[in-house]
Amino acid sequence: MRNMLFDNGRGTFTVSHRKALSHHMPTNHFHSTYEIYYLMSGKREFFIKDRTMVVNEEDIIIISPNVLHRTTNAEMPEHERLIVNIHESCMALENRAYADILQILFEQEYIIIKVPEQERLALDALAGRIIQEITDKKPGFEMYAQTLVLQLLIICCRHVKQNSIEPLESPSPMHERISEIVRYINNHYMEELSLHLLAEKFYVSPYYLSRFFKEATGFTFVEYVNSVRINEATKLLERSSLKVNLIAKKVGFGSVTHFGRVFKSVTGHAPLYYRKEASELITNPIR
Repeated sequence: MRNMLFDNGRGTFTVSHRKALSHHMPTNHFHSTYEIYYLMSGKREFFIKDRTMVVNEEDIIIISPNVLHRTTNAEMPEHERLIVNIHESCMALENRAYADILQILFEQEYIIIKVPEQERLALDALAGRIIQEITDKKPGFEMYAQTLVLQLLIICCRHVKQNSIEPLESPSPMHERISEIVRYINNHYMEELSLHLLAEKFYVSPYYLSRFFKEATGFTFVEYVNSVRINEATKLLERSSLKVNLIAKKVGFGSVTHFGRVFKSVTGHAPLYYRKEASELITNPIR
């Protein structure tokens, strides 16, 4: 396995390049940055928001902030991928030309791009230059790498504007069935939810739901419900002045103590960390 990871330490720009025989994303995954996932070789299963899709070599997925997602192995687990996470504050949006071309990113929860044959060499070269900059760490490498990422985003946005986007295939009818249940959770996370309640509502056995929910999404049922609730809580912490106990209740937790425990297990931080981070980005966007 080959692995390269760069984190600027400010939560605004990370780059990860991995070439691996197998990999399951180990943790629940959402963040306040845009994520660009470029599958350079191999095949993966990718769960985003409410459905699982098959991602093939040379596909690019751009995921908006705070959209829950997870990748797992497909039938052939060997793969190579580049992941970039970049915050809006690094996108030079004060430049109107950048803001106009990137506007489509802000209108979608995720975008899937099947790279045409004639563009693959150029995109592979661009990905290689990003990896090289981060590896060599020459003076100004972080800013230079960000300009390369912006080039990648512009190419992707041009492609989206010029072409109709075909949805990726679902791996099986079972995955489609689980997607129905996931959509219900996404819309009713603030209510009481349990494996048995949903199994009864969707006319499946608790065993079926437990087993195939994990297979289709990469999450256990409880992990997913908690992740959706915590994801919504982080948005409220960043965008509102509601007190933590009110946010806990609003997203479906019976007690603020339980909310705090689950929040830290999912995000690695206490709830007020997200309010502090959001406040600092507003007052000092470059950081």
